[in-house]
This record gives sequence, structure tokens and C-alpha cells, in this order.
Amino acid sequence: MKILLCTGAAMHPLMQSVRHGVSVSRVLAGLFFSAALAINAGAAELNIGLSADVTTFDPHFVAAQPNLTAQKHVFDALVSVDERGRPVPGLASWRTPDPLTWEFTLRKGVKFHDGSELTTEDVAYSLERPLAITGSPGGYAAYVRPIVAREIVDRYTIRLRTAAPYGAVPQDLSEVMIVSKKAASHATGENFDSGKAAIGTGPYKLARFSRGNRIELVRHDEYWGGRLPWAKVTLHILPSDPVRTAALLSGQLDAIEHVPTADLARLRQNPAFRLEQAVSWRTIFLHLDQYRDQPPGVTDKAGKPLARNPFKDIRVRRAMSKAINRKAIAERVMEGLALPAANVVSPSVFGHDPAVKPEPYDPEGARKLLAEAGYPDGFAVTLATPNNRYVNDEQVAQAVAQMFSRIGIATRVEAMPLSAYFGKARSREFGLALLGWGSLAADLALRSLAGTPNAEKGYGAWNWGGYANPGLDQLIAQALATVDLGKREALARSASALAAREVAFIPLHYQIVTWAMKKSIAYTARTDEFTFAHHFRPQQHP
Repeated sequence: MKILLCTGAAMHPLMQSVRHGVSVSRVLAGLFFSAALAINAGAAELNIGLSADVTTFDPHFVAAQPNLTAQKHVFDALVSVDERGRPVPGLASWRTPDPLTWEFTLRKGVKFHDGSELTTEDVAYSLERPLAITGSPGGYAAYVRPIVAREIVDRYTIRLRTAAPYGAVPQDLSEVMIVSKKAASHATGENFDSGKAAIGTGPYKLARFSRGNRIELVRHDEYWGGRLPWAKVTLHILPSDPVRTAALLSGQLDAIEHVPTADLARLRQNPAFRLEQAVSWRTIFLHLDQYRDQPPGVTDKAGKPLARNPFKDIRVRRAMSKAINRKAIAERVMEGLALPAANVVSPSVFGHDPAVKPEPYDPEGARKLLAEAGYPDGFAVTLATPNNRYVNDEQVAQAVAQMFSRIGIATRVEAMPLSAYFGKARSREFGLALLGWGSLAADLALRSLAGTPNAEKGYGAWNWGGYANPGLDQLIAQALATVDLGKREALARSASALAAREVAFIPLHYQIVTWAMKKSIAYTARTDEFTFAHHFRPQQHP
């Protein structure tokens, strides 16, 4: 059996052929012939279709989920996360001898891809390296900064100390991949991309990384997690929803992630395929620039600068929230693959506050708030969005734009590929922007998305709007400063409620994520949306 793992990017040959007028069916027929040769040769390959580009194989450069999806095939972390978002032992188990100390004990005999054994020297190095990374648009320093001391007890035991009690250590360390100190020391990004420095303990070795095209992996036969059924895996980068689905239907792909809503019905009715779904940890929301006097793309309706930034006024932010018909977006634009959102995290995530309800659709109330704020005739904005990252992202932005226009905020949508979008967003080129965020806990999400930007504390790394509230910062800090899960969750919920009252950002919906695959394989849907080749299982037929 051959299984194809595709990720979604603009330069894949199939995409190029479609752009040059070659029919999808003709291209797929040619690819299918090549696939048949591999099947006849008895190759145990897995090919799965992913939906976003991978920009680097350096696992400490930028904390973006598409990168992690690929990197977690090659690297492991001390802590893993199960299908429902709960921390479980990865490379190590842990205990807390006291509120300031976390002791991790490594699995013995874990081998890197070069045959060397994993030790605490590699762990200590991997937890220091993110702090030395420069030029990252959103790196991993925030995940390791709370650790103020690392003590290597022996080859398999390391103690990590924090300056104050900090309960999110397991969640943070689930994000930090462990690299080989020998291979990664002095390595460049190019060394990781070429595979020279991409020496991990994960289930697969990196054979080839062709940015915008594909990632080829081969099985790590000494993987600590046991032997896997797939000797080879190819991750094809295919951002186009129609192309990704067509490749699955033709047999080119054995599985795809982020099934487009338009294709669900026919896939569900086709007995050759199975679907797996879960409510995602991801919330889709809008960032509003709240720190500049004249944010980009915000003008009067004649295109002239406004006297002040309307987003600094909570009445305007509330008006915009009231203008959004979340139920219509969930049911029509997302075709049922979403739930209206109010919290920073979805219902299954730690710290979600069920008492915080989605803002009711109230366009008349929105117009009144705009008038009270001094904008009876509204103003004009540009809403920036990616068009190949989240389920129906551009369609969602267009729907929101129409809703804003109905209350007097003339809205133009500026959509672009993720490869261009994140760079512009991080450079603060947008006054109003769409973002999706998944997190293991509400306090961690708020630290990144709404904490007052502070690089030393690791707050506000993805706070594009520049929102700042000392009260919210204090609640986040208090939540993270306890190892008592009950107290921590109560504080995290209070922080979620405060962010909602202040409209720090505007939640839209929680995604429902869908995978489609051949009937001959199975996959357990993950709330964190990750697609892992090593979690696909051959399915026996009766």
C-alpha cells in the first residue's frame, strides 16, 4: 500500500500544472501511474495531504503549527500531548519535589538517528538553544524563559528550577523539541533544512526537504515508540483545497487534513473513504490595533486619516463584535464545521469558561455604540487574512466584511498566502487581521495573544493588536504561578472572562477539524489538529 501525506503549498508540481491550464484529471492520471509502480514494487509508503507550507526544519526558530506538524515526525519533546490535548510522558516522565522544581527522568536507551544515545546533556542544550535564536518571527523563548536553572543529576535525570511557582512547565515543554547537541551546535537553518543537523529521536529521519513542494521521510527503525508500519512517508505541500481533495479521490493521496467544507458531503457518501472529526483547540478571531494613533488600513470613508484610532474605544470594539453573526458563519460559511466562539480557547481546552457566551448578533445595538463613540457614519477598514491556512479563512473574512459594512464600517478584504501573511502581520502592517490560535490552556493562549508585549517575560509574542491591560497580565501571572490545577483553572477562567469583557480581540468561532482517508487506514482525530504519519494505522477488512 502507498499512502501520501500532503501539506499544502504553492509550488507543488500539481499546483503548477493546474495554474498552466492542465486539467486536474490529466495531472492526477500521470501521478497515479507513478504511484501504481511504487505499489506494485511493494513499497510500504504513506502519503498524506497537509494544508499549509513548512518554512523551516529548525525546530526552535518559529512556533508555527505547519512547521511543527512536519518537525514532530523527526524530533520528540520531553512531554507529549494525547489526542485530547492532555500532557503525557514523551521522552521523559516528571515529578515536582517542590513548587519550584521539576525533575525529568529520561527513557533509557533512546537513540538519535545517528545511533548516539539521548542524554540529559542534549536536553539541557535544547532548553538553552531557543534563547540564543535571533531573527525569529515568533520563537520558543517564551516556553523556556521561566526555567532559571538546569541541573544535570546524571545521564538520565535533569532538574529544572523556576524563579517562582509555574504550573505550565509540562505544556510549555511539549512545544520544545529535543535536538542532538553534537549535531545542532553551531548549525544554521540551512543545515537543518538539508538534514545535516536535523538529527532527532523521532519516528522518522529527514531524507529531503523541498520547501513549497514536499518532505520525504524514512523510518527510524530504532525508534523508542516501536516499529511503525510505514517505511517511507512523503509530505506533499498542497495549499489548494480542490487540488488536495482531487488528489485523494484519484488515489494519489491516502489521507488529507483540513477537508474543505464543500467536499465533505461527497466524501462522506463515498464508501472508499472514511472521515474523522474533532472540535479543534483552535479559535479563529480578529486582532484590532489598539496601540497606534493611526493604524494601517483604517481611514474615513474618503480614505483620509482619522483624528484618532477608533479601536482604542471599547465601544467600537463591542460594536464590531455585535455586528458579527457567528451562528451564520458557523452554519453557512463553515457549513457546520464550527461553533460560535466567546473564549480564547475552545470548550475542550483547560481554562475555557463556559459562563462566557458568544456576543449576540445585534446590528442595531452596534450602530448605536458606534454613534456613541463618535462614528455615526462609520469609517473604513482593511481586513487582512490568510487564504490558505484555516478552514475557509478568506470566505470567513469576506462574510465578516459584509457584516461590518452593514453597520457603517466599510470593509475591504486583503487576502494572501500564509507565506506572505505572517511576515506582514508580525511587522505590524495590518490594523485589523484574522488569526487562528490553538493552545493547551487559556492562560498560555492569553499570555501570547493578549499579554502586554514584554520579551523578557515572554508575554505578547503574538499580540498583533498591542492590547495592554495590567489587570489581565496579573491574572495570567497568578494562574501560571500555581501548580494546583484547580486554582490555576479558576484564575485562567477569570482571565478569559476579563479578556472577553474588554474585547481584547474579537472571537469568531472554534473550528471543527476533519481528516479524510482511504478506508484501508485509520486515524484518531486530534483536538490539536496535528497530522502525524506515525499515528495512521492499517485497517483490517473483515
